[in-house]
Amino acid sequence: MKDFFKYTLATITGIILASIIFFIILIAALSAIVASGDKPVTVSENSVLVLNAGIMIPDRGTENPLAGLDFTDMSFNPTPGLNEILRNIRKASADSKIKGILIENGLIPSGWATTGEIREALLEFRDSGKFVISYTDYLLTQQCYYLSTAADKIYVNPDAMVEFKGLSSEVIFFKNALEKLGIEVQVTRHGKFKGAVEPFILDKLSEENKEQIKDYTGSIWKHVIETISEARGIPVEKLSTLADNLAGNIAASAWDNNLVDGLLFRDQMIDTLKTLAGVEKDKDLKLVSMTKYGKVHDPATVFSTKNRISVIYAEGNIVMDKGNETNIGGRHYAEVIRKERLDTAVKAIVLRVNSPGGNAIASDEIWREITLAKKTKPVVISMGNYAASGGYYISCPATKIYASPVTISGSIGVFGLLPNAGKLMEKKLGLNTETVNTNMNSDFPSVFRPMNTYEKEVMQLSIEKIYSEFVDKVASGREMTYTEVDNIGQGRVWSGSGAMKIGLVDEIGGLKDAIKGAAELASIDKYKVKELPELEDPYTRLLTQLSGDVRMSILKKELGEAMVYYKRLIELKELSGIQARLPYFIDIR
Repeated sequence: MKDFFKYTLATITGIILASIIFFIILIAALSAIVASGDKPVTVSENSVLVLNAGIMIPDRGTENPLAGLDFTDMSFNPTPGLNEILRNIRKASADSKIKGILIENGLIPSGWATTGEIREALLEFRDSGKFVISYTDYLLTQQCYYLSTAADKIYVNPDAMVEFKGLSSEVIFFKNALEKLGIEVQVTRHGKFKGAVEPFILDKLSEENKEQIKDYTGSIWKHVIETISEARGIPVEKLSTLADNLAGNIAASAWDNNLVDGLLFRDQMIDTLKTLAGVEKDKDLKLVSMTKYGKVHDPATVFSTKNRISVIYAEGNIVMDKGNETNIGGRHYAEVIRKERLDTAVKAIVLRVNSPGGNAIASDEIWREITLAKKTKPVVISMGNYAASGGYYISCPATKIYASPVTISGSIGVFGLLPNAGKLMEKKLGLNTETVNTNMNSDFPSVFRPMNTYEKEVMQLSIEKIYSEFVDKVASGREMTYTEVDNIGQGRVWSGSGAMKIGLVDEIGGLKDAIKGAAELASIDKYKVKELPELEDPYTRLLTQLSGDVRMSILKKELGEAMVYYKRLIELKELSGIQARLPYFIDIR
């Protein structure tokens, strides 16, 4: 028995020591990655820049050293942001060592607006006389196909599929399921188009909601199909027929109908790239990743001026307080904007908004600082995939608003949800509650009982007040009357093209256009771009976020494409107070 305890203790001690040594080695390895991150790199002659499409591309890349590390197999695959991709494409157009770009298509959509901005950058890259080739092994998704039509040639594997079918929007309704559980959702809202609450109170779309979905999806598809028609030389009517007939499901059919330019196996595609890049067939093709190329010196970088344009990236749900890297904290972003407003070296501010909205009070905090900043310097909004409800709330006071034709915007409306789980607690779980109040409404709001008539009136007054203030602020910022804004408000969602027609947007354009427009408004020719909010020191993140990133990495590995739904469930936990946000989660594919 004595030997048993001795060997057991020795084993436990060994495990602990091994774990400590492993952790030290891991930290050292990750520190080496961080340390090497700022070192400039060079590329070889006759190289090809690789654009990985069909992955989730954020507006701004992260300096988090763990962001691209997969702890399950210790591989390192960082995802560049839209800002980095646009810079790299522009830089590569003037780089004699880069002969062209290869689009490697994947399966996960990045959003129509993000895809459109990259597509425009690729077209400008082609103007430099260099080539762009698109290739797909398995499935060329509809968004990736839209992107690929900016290429000189689109090649797919002979057994691949080309998704070309038009757009679809699905809404899940929870009303019947909630009734079975014994949960009643008590809704307070303003706006006949505020479809955010419909999944909880109806079992099908209202006619108003169906109308707006048909309108903005139709507008987006019209833009997409007209753009493809121009690029491929196929009439819009024929493209519609091909979409109806799912002509791309068989690669040979896609080729026959000019949707793609050829059916190639990967080795044949590599040989094609070698020929285009001027590489001998017996030599290796030099493929350069976006992450690596981002470390190559940019000759267009401006050092000789004190003038700055601050680009502030606001991506995710709008939440109270500081928030984090995945959302927009009202107090934090207000502080960032205030600091740039007071800095005399900052000649203009560009706010990149990619948000479905969120907490109404947090949105108001940001609105206030944008309004004050506009009085001292130009403030320009660049709308991404979404800039709706709270996302539009923080945009409306700006000097100028840019949007993509496929941006989801508008949704000027407000709602509040209060669940009544009394029946669930009593009849399903056998739990009873008894309340003792000092005043008539001390327990308001309560999830254990329905609201009484007076409480409903109080809630409605709060909603009406916030909606009225929302409309007033839009009217003031856009120089419209209250009635004009109310007529196009009511919670209705608009595409970027539709929003421009009704005066909610000034110009169609992307982030690059917004920065250029801000410089023109500030009357400056040379300037440095400062990207905000400032990111946390990578070493600090390395130590503070290790356990959380390991957990997320494992979840991502297990859930795959379903990871997006897990993230949305986490986002629901952040919803508090009265909301100014998009109706449901919108994914248009």
